[in-house]
Amino acid sequence: MLVEIPFLYLRHGETDWNVARRMQGTTDVPLNATGIAQAQAARERLRGVAIATIVSSPLRRAYDTARIVNEAHGREIVVLDDLRECGFGPREGGTAGPWYRDWLAGVTPEGVEPYDRFLDRSLAAINAALALPGPVLIVAHGGVYWAVQHHGRLDRDWKLPNAMPVHHEPPDAAFPGWRARVLDGAPD
Repeated sequence: MLVEIPFLYLRHGETDWNVARRMQGTTDVPLNATGIAQAQAARERLRGVAIATIVSSPLRRAYDTARIVNEAHGREIVVLDDLRECGFGPREGGTAGPWYRDWLAGVTPEGVEPYDRFLDRSLAAINAALALPGPVLIVAHGGVYWAVQHHGRLDRDWKLPNAMPVHHEPPDAAFPGWRARVLDGAPD
């Protein structure tokens, strides 16, 4: 179960492998120029937003995004290893094919982290991040966000954009489900 407190989530900025639609997994692909600009734009969107703790995946694309955003906040960045992207093993660098649909359905290719274990690992890491002083900003990966979508019962078909912060509100008496709102800089 997802710990029921408000939090912010930010997927890392774009990489060249995102553009090529290659499976990054745990391969440590850096941000490209667009990804750096996206992280800088996220920094400005989050400037003035209360953030007590920034928690990041150890992978460079997420950590560098967190570092750029943190220029507006001056917090220590806490790195949680289990916020890393899914391990796709020998499939990293390739594209998603029929094996990927099978993997989502529970058929795991050799050397690939099983989908259900990945979601469990991601949820545990998110909950560990949310145990830190809040408000918490989690900077990680699109795949890690699937745990939020799954356990928060959010739209699982929505693809989290690169470096677009999302604010999450837990269920309450007025609204029985999780709410997610993109902080795109537009007025509410």
